Amino acid sequence: MTLIALLLALLAEQLRPLAARPLIVRLLDSAAERAVARFNDGSAGNGRFAWLMLVLGGTLGTAFAYWLLWELHPLLAFVFNVAVLYLCMGFGNDSRLFSEIHLALRMGELARARDLLAEWRGGRYDAAGVNEVARMSIEMALVAAHRRVFGVVFWFVLLPGPSGAVMYLAARALHALWGARADADFGDFGRFARTASEALDWVPVRITATVFSVMGNFEDAIYCWRSQAVLWPDRSSAILIASGGGALGVRLGMPVHESGVIVDRPEMGLGGEAGVEHMQSTVGLLWRALFVCLFLLVLLGAAGWVGR
Repeated sequence: MTLIALLLALLAEQLRPLAARPLIVRLLDSAAERAVARFNDGSAGNGRFAWLMLVLGGTLGTAFAYWLLWELHPLLAFVFNVAVLYLCMGFGNDSRLFSEIHLALRMGELARARDLLAEWRGGRYDAAGVNEVARMSIEMALVAAHRRVFGVVFWFVLLPGPSGAVMYLAARALHALWGARADADFGDFGRFARTASEALDWVPVRITATVFSVMGNFEDAIYCWRSQAVLWPDRSSAILIASGGGALGVRLGMPVHESGVIVDRPEMGLGGEAGVEHMQSTVGLLWRALFVCLFLLVLLGAAGWVGR
């Protein structure tokens, strides 16, 4: 049942991708804003309480709704599984932007590729060259595939119903909204959101990076993971980008032109300069990684470990 729900959610995501900010994300943003207005006094303790209220409340509420629907009829619980999982993924929009950037670069439409990258990543890239646009797009795809698919799937399989997917999505959203803020007025309110998100992603990130490594150049991917990931500010993203770059045989990171300045970044990965051809290789790597995950779910289902 888990595998079928996952396949249907993935299919729905490809046929009808969610908007860049789907309903469930907008609801989380609204709830997070209200929690900040009510509880933020700059202390880490209140930030921890607000995080637990939103994330655990959403997780337990989803698990209860799943149990209630299961008691009414298993088919209702199954439909609920598919619907919530579909809403928690959202990789279709990332896939669309990546494909459009790839096509624009192949057609020589660099200005359009820059605009699409700005829409996807934020910022401006008026001075970015073809290789920079390809490089940043590959990085975005590697990280987004984990956060929108593989990380969601990990917690979906682990917890009852779609509660794990909701927990992971909520934790990532609060990390972005609270954990990434460093302004003095916000204080330490977002510290727990940052720490909790990193803890929840510790195992899934490493599983995804391992799959990237196995599906590409294993030795280079492991070398980059171990030697380069410590150089990047966001450790989770660093592991994905370093292992993905090593697996693909392409150099990522490095300085880029962003919003009118040159942003200095460490080099990640090994091999040649990122180009349009590496974007196609990235698509292949992500599909192979997805097939491996689905195959592992089949094996777990056959062993009786997954099957709700």
